[in-house]
Amino acid sequence: MYPEYFSVRMRAAEGKAHELGGKHISGGERLCDHSQLGAIATELLAKASNHTRGSADFIQLVVEKVPSEQLQFIPPLDVSAIEVATVQEGHDKAKDQLAAAGVSERAIEHAFFILNHERNLRGAAIVNCETGERLDDREQKGVRVSRMDWNDGGQVEDSVRVREALALATKVAHSPYTVAELCWSDDPDYVTGYVSSQQLGYVRISPLKKMGCESGGRVFFVHNDVDIDSYMNFLERKPVFIQGGDSE
Repeated sequence: MYPEYFSVRMRAAEGKAHELGGKHISGGERLCDHSQLGAIATELLAKASNHTRGSADFIQLVVEKVPSEQLQFIPPLDVSAIEVATVQEGHDKAKDQLAAAGVSERAIEHAFFILNHERNLRGAAIVNCETGERLDDREQKGVRVSRMDWNDGGQVEDSVRVREALALATKVAHSPYTVAELCWSDDPDYVTGYVSSQQLGYVRISPLKKMGCESGGRVFFVHNDVDIDSYMNFLERKPVFIQGGDSE
């Protein structure tokens, strides 16, 4: 008999709920068994209540049972890092990595435009890797990758932030439709971002933005033949455990 697992999801906004125009403050995703529910719920509520983007006055916590027989176990992406002196150098390195993964210049420039100008993108934008067209119709809501966690409780030798990002990037890269991902945080105090793909691994690049800047988010580059509904269903609904591994 399979053990019971639960998806625990948090989102927080300032002013009002996200769908009513509130400013996105924080989000979080965990998978756990019943014995961990209380501790993880407390952890996510603390994350929502202490964030540099602002003071949340709307916090939503959702707990949902996950069919254990649907769980998939995958290895984490390999991790590497690039340190540069300026944001422009960081952007240049990220663009080189994306081009190496097979993303066109047009698509790269559109992705950078999205992340440089968006200050309330709650989920990811999905962009055609050749044409640069945005394929999801979610606008600021974007596509929220959900139902993933570390099978060993996240025992990776790095920060909670990196563990969470690496788990998400690993799930995204595992889809055959994904070509690459570009991400930097909308947290004004965090300037490191990454490029990832099955081919490249998880490449941390710092800096990718200036300190104090609240723009940021994620862009997923996909193949021309993407089945967009199937792709978004995998990202949002498929439960995935990452099978341990060490980050650098």
